[in-house]
Amino acid sequence: MKTVIFAGGKGSRLIEETQVRPKPLVEIGGRPIIWHIMQHFSTYGHDEFVIGLGYMGHMIKKYIADLCQYGGNLRIDFARREMLGQRPDENDDPRPPWIVDLIDTGEETMTGGRLARLRKFVGDETFMLTYGDGVSDVDIEALVNFHKSHGKLATITMVRPLTSFGHLDVRKNGLVAGFQEKPATAADWINGGFFVLEPEVFDAVADVNGDDIMWELGPLPKLMEMGQLMAYRHSGFWYCMDHLADKRLLEEMWKNGDRRWATWEKDRSGDRSSGIRRDSGSAGIGRGGHPSDWVRYQSL
Repeated sequence: MKTVIFAGGKGSRLIEETQVRPKPLVEIGGRPIIWHIMQHFSTYGHDEFVIGLGYMGHMIKKYIADLCQYGGNLRIDFARREMLGQRPDENDDPRPPWIVDLIDTGEETMTGGRLARLRKFVGDETFMLTYGDGVSDVDIEALVNFHKSHGKLATITMVRPLTSFGHLDVRKNGLVAGFQEKPATAADWINGGFFVLEPEVFDAVADVNGDDIMWELGPLPKLMEMGQLMAYRHSGFWYCMDHLADKRLLEEMWKNGDRRWATWEKDRSGDRSSGIRRDSGSAGIGRGGHPSDWVRYQSL
């Protein structure tokens, strides 16, 4: 099953980093966040990726090419002028078995149009979709099984983001009835990305999609109205790198060994944080992990 990754936005809210590199190449623990995302899918056996490029897409192409060609040892036959690939070394990191399509989808194209432009590269099979700036320990196997169980065209993953803001419990008359200082997660469920989609989605949303349409504001509401959008609840870790503070938090977590999204470093035979179940609650359909962005979310 192929995985589509949106990697074309300008990342204007992370301008301190994205002036010199595209957002998916902003590093956490010495590796671009897109590497972390791909490693997570690869842990579950999903090694084919279609990356939708836009802003500074040439840098992502170069990174992926360099990662394949120059990571670890390399053997070159000067007489034949051939690169013969990597010579094994016991100290080298394992080489990921990835197959990656890097597709230019337009620098100004919105996410809805970006996905539409990738249709022929996805093919006629079920595929996954995620953003190039969010990390999670979502159980991909359970997510895919849930999608297969309901028979609808689309599955969206619901998450509760970490927050550093206090929560108020306010009654209708304005009386404050409770206060929770800096809870671990927000109370509301939002769109965390990590979609599973059937190829029929492209035709189903074609009349509300285009290069100037956001995936969350055109196609997703249309799928909801059609009764073709199901929600999978992930109660484990999820975080989106929207702002510089988000990068710093993820970097600090990595340095402290609190790498909850690094599923490739764990034994997946143990307990998993998410389960397969339908959800009757609401989820934010907007995109972003920063608390200041939550006001823009619409309910499913």
